[in-house]
Amino acid sequence: MMQQALPYKSSCLTLTPRVHHVSSSNSSLLYVKGSKDELKNVVKDNAVIVVGQRGCCMSHVVKRLLQCLGANPAIYEIEEQDENEVVDELENIIGGDGRKETERLQLPAVFVGGELFGGLDRIMAAHITGELSPVLKKAGALWL
Repeated sequence: MMQQALPYKSSCLTLTPRVHHVSSSNSSLLYVKGSKDELKNVVKDNAVIVVGQRGCCMSHVVKRLLQCLGANPAIYEIEEQDENEVVDELENIIGGDGRKETERLQLPAVFVGGELFGGLDRIMAAHITGELSPVLKKAGALWL
């Protein structure tokens, strides 16, 4: 049986483009000039969100895996020159989170239910062990 995602806020947000709405044949993407408060709200308000660099192949892999599972992740894309600022803000959002102070958050970063879940390696490991789908269901990203 195929899993289907709940209709959820599905938008691509970015820190730099000034285009407000771009439509393509298979999706509608929203690009908004980001702010620190907006990033915090986007992480909090979406069941699952992928934060990564625009055009990053690892971000694409994470997004496609989540979509194939039936989730409809929000995508927060950033430009390379904005990475340090965004990572700093994400680290402020997650607080200590049990990570060592010397460990810097890596992109792509996946947030599930407003909490940092991990990056590509964590998503892949959770998928392989069968842990990912139940976590997505609990967060409201899947409805089966």
